[in-house]
Parts: sequence; C-alpha cells; structure tokens
Amino acid sequence: MTDLSQVVPLPVRRFELGFSFEQGARIADDLRGYVPAIAAEAVASIEKDLPEFVRPHDPRYGKALVLGVEYAIGHFLELMADPDTPSADVVDFWRRVGAGEAAEGRTLDTWQASIRIGAGVAVERLTERGLQLGHKTSAATVAGITNAVFGYLNQIAAIVAEGHADAEARAEGTRQDRRRRLLDLLLGEPADAKDLREPAHEAAWPLPRTVAAVALKERGTDTKRPTLFPDVLVGLHLPEPCLIVPDPDGPGRDRTLARQLRGWSAAIGPTVEITEVAKSLRWARQALALADEGLISGTRLVVAEAHMPIIVMMQDREFVERAIRRRLGPLLSVRPAQRYRLAETLLISLECGFNAAEVSGRLHVHAQTVRYRIRQLEELFGDTLHATEGRLELQMVLQAWLTLNSEQPIPARDQLRIG
Repeated sequence: MTDLSQVVPLPVRRFELGFSFEQGARIADDLRGYVPAIAAEAVASIEKDLPEFVRPHDPRYGKALVLGVEYAIGHFLELMADPDTPSADVVDFWRRVGAGEAAEGRTLDTWQASIRIGAGVAVERLTERGLQLGHKTSAATVAGITNAVFGYLNQIAAIVAEGHADAEARAEGTRQDRRRRLLDLLLGEPADAKDLREPAHEAAWPLPRTVAAVALKERGTDTKRPTLFPDVLVGLHLPEPCLIVPDPDGPGRDRTLARQLRGWSAAIGPTVEITEVAKSLRWARQALALADEGLISGTRLVVAEAHMPIIVMMQDREFVERAIRRRLGPLLSVRPAQRYRLAETLLISLECGFNAAEVSGRLHVHAQTVRYRIRQLEELFGDTLHATEGRLELQMVLQAWLTLNSEQPIPARDQLRIG
C-alpha cells in the first residue's frame, strides 16, 4: 500500500458478486460495525506473515494498509446488501493502489499474498460474527458467501494489476522520452560532463566513464527492433539511427552487441569520453557508409578503428585517385588478371620487408611464386620499389586501390573504382 494521490484515468466498471440471498441486506447491515476490528486483525495477520509490510519509519503505510482492508470488506458488505451499489470510486481506489505499488518499484506478488491472508481472516471473522448475531445460514449459503469473497478479491486484483501496468507503461514512456532527450544532448557535444549530471539522473542513466557510438542501418523493411542491454541509449527515432553504449571496452561487450544487432548493418566508433560521443558517432557513420558500399567488410559489427586508414583516405576520393594514378601507374599498365595479385604482393612485401618466406606465408603461396612476382614488380617500378622515401604513401595508395577493387571479379578490375 502506498500514497494514493496519483490520479489515474478510470474505465467504466462495476463489481459483481454473482451471489445473493434473502438475508443478505440484513446480515450486511448487522456486520458493518465490526469492519474496523476485523480489518485491524487482518492487517496484524498480514504484517506477521509478511514482514515487508511492517514499516515503523513510515506510519502512513500502515494506515493505508488498514484503509485498504476496511475499504474492501466494507464494499463487499455493501454489495451483499445491494448488488447495484456503484463501484466507480472503488475501482478508482484500487487502480491507485496498483499505480502506487508500481511507483515504488514493487511487483504485485507480495500484495496478492497479503490480500489472500486478509481474505481468510475476513471470511472467518465475518462468519463468526454472523453466527453470534443469530444469523442461521445453511452450509451452502456460507460456501456461496466464501466463493463470492474470493471472486470479489479476484476482481480487485485485476483492477490493481491494471493500475500497476498502466503506471509502469507511463513511467517507461517518460523514462524513454528523457533518455531520448539525453541522447540528443550528448550528440550536441556538451562542453562539460557536469552539464549532463541532472539530465542523466532524470533519465535513470548512470554517467559512464567512457562511451562509444554505434551507427545503424536497417537491412530490410522487416528489420526488428534490437533487444539491447538496458544501459544502452537508443536513438532509433533519428533519421540516421544510432546507439550510445556505455563502457564499451568491458569484457565480451562487443561480441554481445554484435549478437544483439543481428539483422542490422552496424558500425561502432572509437571509445571516447562522455562529452565526445558525437565524434565517435561521426567515425562510426563513416565506417558504416564504407561497409554499405562494400569497401570494408560489413557482415558483422564493423569496428571503425580497425579500418582507420581507409576511412581517412576515403574522405577525399579524388585526391586519393590522383595519388593512385601517380604512384601505381606502372602497376595499372599490366593485364587485369595480374594487377590485383601484384598489388597485393607488393603491399605485403612492403609490410614484411620483402622477406619472401614471410610474404608467402601471408599469401598462402609458394615462396618461389613470391620471388617471381617481386621480380615483375622490380621491372615495373625500377629502383623506386625499394626506396624508403615515399614508402608510407605507396603503402597507403596500395591499400586504397586494393580496397576499392577487392570485391570485383578480376575481369572487372580494369578500371579504378573510386566513386
């Protein structure tokens, strides 16, 4: 039982006992005076069996519990006396109880247990008082009243559950709205983490030490909303959907995220401080765009930092194209069937210091094949092939050309694929 001040809209409804008998009105009238004492006894029994209902620091809670039990017993007697007794106020009361339980973060399991305990006491004491007052009822009538009590309690339980569910839904909607506003604030590049404390608190989102942004794209019209960890901020409402993942470097975080995002094209940006999440998202979106073009593998969660060179180079393709044509002119003059193999061999040779054995292991070809290809490259490039000056540029343009052409079948590699 909790503070009942929250207003919850009510549907039109009435309670029905499904049971009546000739003496009902007279018995109910005679028993009304015993309701407070019976309610107090029922509450004592509830508090004995369910210690969580005992809150000495909050006397209002005990009063609310007594009020609820009195209200239930009193209304039941009113329905015994007159089955047409209005129920709107009672429905309102119990929906408020359910909403209050939800507001305090409790499920209804304990509450339902308490009402069963209270019902048992109420049936026993009402029956005893009725007999003491001289109301001789048959065993069938007593059984009917008992069944009516539990049927009445089932109706209360259903209304409390509705109030609980409605309040939870409203609270969840409010929380999601606040988290969306927080996500928008984070993407606006706040200058100081202190400015985020209050919005994060309102959104029930503990400020993490680090974050990473994930850029998303649906793979089809039937793409389902992903099921994610509750601490992930979700920006599916944006024209370009994204996520903000707290503490992304935690154990197994990336693998779990990849599983959760099956059915989506996704790229995760670098881990950054909380105020730099917009930068992480920018890099993630660049990686996702390249994966969407097939320039980098997009079969699972793309890690932007793993593709840093190509992401950087592809920011100005015309510039890269000019560098490719200048540095790889001799290579581009050979037959398409040889061009890709020679370019791949040259890049790995540069990385391995032209160690034929190491290159052959990387390429999974015989070392003699590697030596043959290196001789071909020496014929094409002459002394510049082994020059240390400009080697970094050569590696970069080779990486760019291989990336731009790697998905094409060999016959189609005759033309550069820059745009």
